[in-house]
Amino acid sequence: MMILYSILILAGLGLVLGLMIAWTAKMFAVEQDPRVEKVLSMLPGANCGGCGFAGCADFAKALAEGRAEVGGCPVSSKEAKGMIASFLGLAVSDSVRKVAVVLCGGSSSLARKAAEYNGISDCRSANLVAGGAKGCRYGCLGLASCARVCPVNAIEILDGLAIVHPELCIGCGKCVKACPRNLIKLVPENAHVHVFCSSRDKGADKKKVCDVPCIGCRKCVKAAGENEMLVEGFLVRTNYEKPPANDLPVRAGCPTNCLQSGFPLAYLKKQGGMPGEKEEKVA
Repeated sequence: MMILYSILILAGLGLVLGLMIAWTAKMFAVEQDPRVEKVLSMLPGANCGGCGFAGCADFAKALAEGRAEVGGCPVSSKEAKGMIASFLGLAVSDSVRKVAVVLCGGSSSLARKAAEYNGISDCRSANLVAGGAKGCRYGCLGLASCARVCPVNAIEILDGLAIVHPELCIGCGKCVKACPRNLIKLVPENAHVHVFCSSRDKGADKKKVCDVPCIGCRKCVKAAGENEMLVEGFLVRTNYEKPPANDLPVRAGCPTNCLQSGFPLAYLKKQGGMPGEKEEKVA
């Protein structure tokens, strides 16, 4: 009988506790917006954080609550954004997809070393130890910190230089935050002309440590349209708010080959390509 009583007491106690849990869950339940699940199903599920939220679920909730814009997801296609906007009754801006680019062309074979670095294989750590191995204090350290954080493996380390493959890049911006020298920028995918140099030193000083620096000769500026290339001291940059409509700046003939269309010289050499079309004379 004692065993039976024990079983009945435990069963009764379990029933009471179950009822208490059910009542508590009902009283304190948070009502879920049914639109969130629907929006989440339309998102790519990359959970890259490029939208500024913790993941796709958090972004879907923010969209449903009006705290985010449909164009905030860098991974979603134009069609997916249109579907989400239509479902939520929101407007979607005609924004251009952005991809990352590493504004440095100083691979190990094209840039001189200042010292040997034998520390942790991490760009931030190397940057703290006398600036790493390369002589250029602005150059890519090539220790793959950006490649390791890329969720889609869009970054290749070639001859000590990080190179982004734009066709794979989803524009999440994780590599931008990982680079201690701020060499990686998110630019419009329709911008193909890049100055693969970020050094602000004088041209003569740059040439001492790198074979492909921007020396500020301005040949590209003269060949480009108005305000398509910007001069910043001893450095020329592409104006990514108004990028060159064609490759005229490249065909003008950059004397150091730091100005290229798409990829830096180190990558073009690997592919067997020529560093810029110079056959056609550009006025």
